[in-house]
Amino acid sequence: MVKNKPHDIGTLSPEMALLGLLYEAPGYGYKLHRQVVADLGYVWHLSQSQAYSILKRLEAHGDISMEELPQKKLPARQLMRMTPQGISRFLDWLNSPSRGSNRAIRLEFISRLYFLRLYMPEKIPLAFDQQRLEAGTRLQQLTETLAELPEEQIFNRMSVDLRIGQLQTILKWLDKSQKYFQHK
Repeated sequence: MVKNKPHDIGTLSPEMALLGLLYEAPGYGYKLHRQVVADLGYVWHLSQSQAYSILKRLEAHGDISMEELPQKKLPARQLMRMTPQGISRFLDWLNSPSRGSNRAIRLEFISRLYFLRLYMPEKIPLAFDQQRLEAGTRLQQLTETLAELPEEQIFNRMSVDLRIGQLQTILKWLDKSQKYFQHK
């Protein structure tokens, strides 16, 4: 029997990327979208309409506030600011490792490094250590799962084996990638 684990997609959205850009200063939706595309475009594929939808959701959840600023002969602009709740939520996310899946590491961890480099570069080594530990823990779980799977469950075994290989590669990638952040 295959054990079903909860699939955590909640934070695997560009929500924190948009929220994090408001950490040090208020901003406008269009500029926030452009910055995500410019700086994290190969991490997050984010359309302008998706960005606005996420910003509306962040406002509805109380993570940002919007102030309407009138303009002559143009529609009003929406100036966005992080609320204290948004700051707390962002900092909690920033200081936590991503789950041990390759998707979470590719999306969240790289995004987290981006913001650590901007706001708290001294925490980057700890982020790598935490991520290695999280990936190693997940690797151990998958190795145990593979050992428990009956030989006749070929497709489940293939899937778990692939994930094991991906995590082994990710652990090597973490070591290689940390060199980008070492001072020369």
